[in-house]
Amino acid sequence: MKKSIVKNDVLPFLGLFAVLILATMAGDFALHQLKLVWVGRYLGIPGTILILLSLLYSLRKRKVISFGNPKTLLGWHEVMTWLGAWMVMIHAGVHFNAILPWLATGGMIVNVVSGLTGRYLLERSRRRLAVFEEKYRLHGMSKSEVDKELFWEAVTFETMGNWRAIHFPISIVFAVLALGHILSVFLFWEWK
Repeated sequence: MKKSIVKNDVLPFLGLFAVLILATMAGDFALHQLKLVWVGRYLGIPGTILILLSLLYSLRKRKVISFGNPKTLLGWHEVMTWLGAWMVMIHAGVHFNAILPWLATGGMIVNVVSGLTGRYLLERSRRRLAVFEEKYRLHGMSKSEVDKELFWEAVTFETMGNWRAIHFPISIVFAVLALGHILSVFLFWEWK
C-alpha cells in the first residue's frame, strides 16, 4: 500500500497551521463580542511564558539541564509553543499600532512554520527509513546488507536532522524581535 505524501504529511501540516489561524481568529472575535478586548492585550504575557517554558526541551536536548524525558519534553514543547503562539497571536490581533510588534509576530509565525516543517520532515524521513529497513529484512538481507542499501536513506535522514540548523537562527531572530517589543512596551508604557 503506497502512502500519500499529501495525505500523511502535507495535509496534517496545513491542518495544524490552519487550526492555529482559525483558533486565533475565533479567540479574537470572542473577546470582541464579549467586550473583553483588554484581555487580549495581556495574553502576550502568558503566551510568552509558555513559549519560554517550551525551551526546556531544547535545553534538555543540548544537555544544559538533565531532568525530564526528552520525548515527553518534545511533546510539551510542541503543545506549549502552539498554545503560546495562539495567545500571542490573539494579543497581536489585527491592531496595527507599531511595526516592531508585527515583526515579532511575523518572526513567531515563521518560527512556528519552521518547527512544524521540521517535525513533519523528520517524521516522514524516519517512517521512510523504517519501511525500507523492514522491506529489506523481509527479503532476507543481513544487517550489513540492509545498512549498505540504506546508506543514502540514512544520510538523507541525518541531513533532515540538520533542519535544526535553520530552525535555531529563526528562533533567535524571533527572540530578539520579541525582546525588542517587550522592552519597548516597558519604555513607552503609560505608567499612571
